[in-house]
Amino acid sequence: MDLDAARERLNSHKGRVEELVDQLKGELGGSEGGEELADYDQHPADTATDTFEREKDMSILEQLEEELAEVEAALARLDEGTYGIDERTGDPIAPARLEAKPTARTNVEDAH
Repeated sequence: MDLDAARERLNSHKGRVEELVDQLKGELGGSEGGEELADYDQHPADTATDTFEREKDMSILEQLEEELAEVEAALARLDEGTYGIDERTGDPIAPARLEAKPTARTNVEDAH
């Protein structure tokens, strides 16, 4: 396994996820100011739609932050020399698995 290539892929993925997190946080932060007055004239169905969209965006943000934490954990495993080692069995993780999911902690058969 080429650890330098793995680090490059992980850092690239980390950059993309950080960008998405920042963008979504910016969008969510921008909708907070003056929302009370805007809601005053809105129909209840419009308010419900806005609430749904905000909750959906918050869920997406949470998923992105979890993905970022997984990438950072994979980078830490690279630094520790344990990247590509199944956390449960201690066996090497299949290269195809790491190619498909660079943050993998276990082999597919063990990932239940």
